[in-house]
Amino acid sequence: MEVVDSKNIKEPVILLKILKNNSLLVVDSETTVRYFDTTSLALLDGFKAKIHHRRYKSSMVAFSDNNANFVSITPDCEESILFNTSTKKIITKVDRHHGEVSCVGIDPSCRYMFSCGEDGKTYAIDLKSGKLVFTLPVHVDTINDIAFSKNSNWVATASYDKKISLFNLATMSPKIKLKAHAAPVMKIRFINNNRLVSVDKNSTVIIWNIYSGKVLERLQGVHDDVTQITTSSDEKFLFLGTDLGYILLYDLKSYEILSKHYIKLHSTITALEFDEQTQRLIIGTEDGSLLFYDIYEGQDKLQELLRQKDFEAMQKEAQNNPVLRYTDIFNLMTNLWESVLHKAKIALQTGDKEKAILLFRHFKNVPSKNRIMQKVMLEYVDFEKFAALARDSKLPLAYGLANKHPMYKESNTYKILEANWKKAFLQAQKYALDPKGAERAKEILSPYRGISEKTKLIQELLTKGEVYKRFRVSIGQKDFRISFELIKLNPFLKEFPEYETLNAYADTIYIKSKKLIEIGDTHSAIKLLRVLEDFSDFKEEVKELILSIESRQKFFNAVEEGDLILAYNLMSRFEDLQDTKDGTNLQKEWNNDLSISNSYAVDGNIEGVKKSLDKYMKISSKYKPLATVFGWCYMVQLENALKKKVSRIQLENGIKNYMLSFGLQDQIENFFKLFKEHYPESKLNLEHLTQGSISMWRPSMIENSILD
Repeated sequence: MEVVDSKNIKEPVILLKILKNNSLLVVDSETTVRYFDTTSLALLDGFKAKIHHRRYKSSMVAFSDNNANFVSITPDCEESILFNTSTKKIITKVDRHHGEVSCVGIDPSCRYMFSCGEDGKTYAIDLKSGKLVFTLPVHVDTINDIAFSKNSNWVATASYDKKISLFNLATMSPKIKLKAHAAPVMKIRFINNNRLVSVDKNSTVIIWNIYSGKVLERLQGVHDDVTQITTSSDEKFLFLGTDLGYILLYDLKSYEILSKHYIKLHSTITALEFDEQTQRLIIGTEDGSLLFYDIYEGQDKLQELLRQKDFEAMQKEAQNNPVLRYTDIFNLMTNLWESVLHKAKIALQTGDKEKAILLFRHFKNVPSKNRIMQKVMLEYVDFEKFAALARDSKLPLAYGLANKHPMYKESNTYKILEANWKKAFLQAQKYALDPKGAERAKEILSPYRGISEKTKLIQELLTKGEVYKRFRVSIGQKDFRISFELIKLNPFLKEFPEYETLNAYADTIYIKSKKLIEIGDTHSAIKLLRVLEDFSDFKEEVKELILSIESRQKFFNAVEEGDLILAYNLMSRFEDLQDTKDGTNLQKEWNNDLSISNSYAVDGNIEGVKKSLDKYMKISSKYKPLATVFGWCYMVQLENALKKKVSRIQLENGIKNYMLSFGLQDQIENFFKLFKEHYPESKLNLEHLTQGSISMWRPSMIENSILD
């Protein structure tokens, strides 16, 4: 791969980010911030924050997508600081961690800044007010990375404790802890189709399903410390940057490694980004290099080579850049090869070797194709003999030769043999079901004795006719549960044509049900899927499909009828509903109302919070996020009361009320330390107070003042 463009900013590049205005944000280890035009790479703007970062394998700096805010860890890693990007003024500092701050992040919806630490804690700070809003589930060791889903519904943290914690920001509730790594998890990234990529200290890369928590794949071929992760804009490709300066390339559909050395640099890769507009991979390195690569490099040349029918050169281009194998141009060559191969086989079946050689001529210099061509030519040397044996009804010899040369099974000659076998077998079946017809059945099938794959079927048919009869009856009566019970007890039934018919029937029903789902006729789809429930191969998938259809029906009906309670509760239970159009709109509506409520919470205005969130008070799935907002609002009331120097008794009462409603939170612990500094004579002890919890909080517990 050749560099399309480059720049050098002298210091290590620690952050690359395409902002909402399509400019490229570049941050170096001295927190010098530059904004470039993504097309011309002209410098648009910039500033110097003068914060030196001695380490940068984890996220030491984060910018909001709208560029309104940025957060940086201090040089000594004791604090994380939230800034207003325009004014460069500090909004807040997070100094709550016991130990160093390890990484920071800002969610894509630009609501919260997250500060993660060696103490395993993650604090979520409101970007506008700088106030602590909530904390994420605690890890027992250092948090190494934090990542967000594109829709901002999910946040994940990766830790030295070898676990990944998933938290749903839409419901403000922990989802699951992913456990499969045998070493500390160092890097994570959300990708499409509800997946997450994670990399541990042993260079093990895992692809997860975030809904089920199951491991989808363990990627092969990683033999270096992965420092950065990104994907192409269409998320077809995964790029891993390493400590030794390599870019590894993977197919995110097949999980195949396409190249272990897609790009090789002489410096550690410290930042990665992908530009959707230009289809360029952008790399930042430890030596201060900023490099741009066109992942479709060579596409124009590929088109010209196709016109010239120079398939050897096309193959070489695709070897140099594996991404080219996924282009329409390369697919044209692949389709042409398949057509040539098919025609050549037909020519060889008719004994026309010269025609086959002529058809192959354009591919003879392509090594991978040449090997196939030679194999095909060699395989068909005995085809004339095979055809003669078939014509002379020397079936054991013909089948033996076909087994020796599997390509013969693609020929019409072999297909005719199989058609005759099926015809004979069906005829024998009719006689085998009649106690007096056994000899006639043997006579019909006698030409097939000596053919190993046929002999077993013949024996089973003649000795277990009653079982076969029951099998046929169950299919005829569409009692598929009995059919599959018989198959389970008598595996030989899988070799009979009825089993193929059964599977073909299941495939037909499945395809029809999918089409009905696509056009919205879910009622008819469920009827068909109920039939498939008796088919063991479809049982689990059908169960999930029916549950999904029923939940979606209920959800869309609830939205249409304006039943927000049911709609939001269903979204909480079936998380994939959050990705639907209606789900996205409802989540957007909630986020807007939540933003309004936050502006009241920052002033301790309970009435304002109640008014802005009134329509959610009866939605049980919203109790946790509601509790989070009200808890924040009450904490502001306590902080304001302390500043106003209200009486110790009032503050003690407020602390008791807070503990009773929300339990022992980081917010109240930190406030209590301040309270004790002002009122050292207080005998109040948090551990001795009656504790509630966020999960048990209900709207009926709302009071206008936490002090009352």
